Amino acid sequence: MSAYFTELTLAHFLTLGAILFSLSVAGIFLNRKNVIILLMAIELMLLAVNMNFVAFSRFHGNADGQVFVFFILTVAAAEAAIGLAILVVLFRNRNTINVAELDDLKG
Repeated sequence: MSAYFTELTLAHFLTLGAILFSLSVAGIFLNRKNVIILLMAIELMLLAVNMNFVAFSRFHGNADGQVFVFFILTVAAAEAAIGLAILVVLFRNRNTINVAELDDLKG
């Protein structure tokens, strides 16, 4: 029975992080219209980087990478909150969140 279970190595976590990062890059390049999906792809990119930080931190035996992840998650949460607030204001003023129609912003 134990022959079916393998130990997770650093390569497994790095592969998963690379797959998540590739999906987020593809999401950014394939979707140029919806700002919410662009923000979600950026958040997925940050989570893929966090996966790599935690994996390296775990396999090197120190907590530096895990502490750094908390700072990244804090910045990502603030970025998501501010980004969504900006989108709500844009939607109220323009009735759209299409990126192609938001290119003529003025101060």
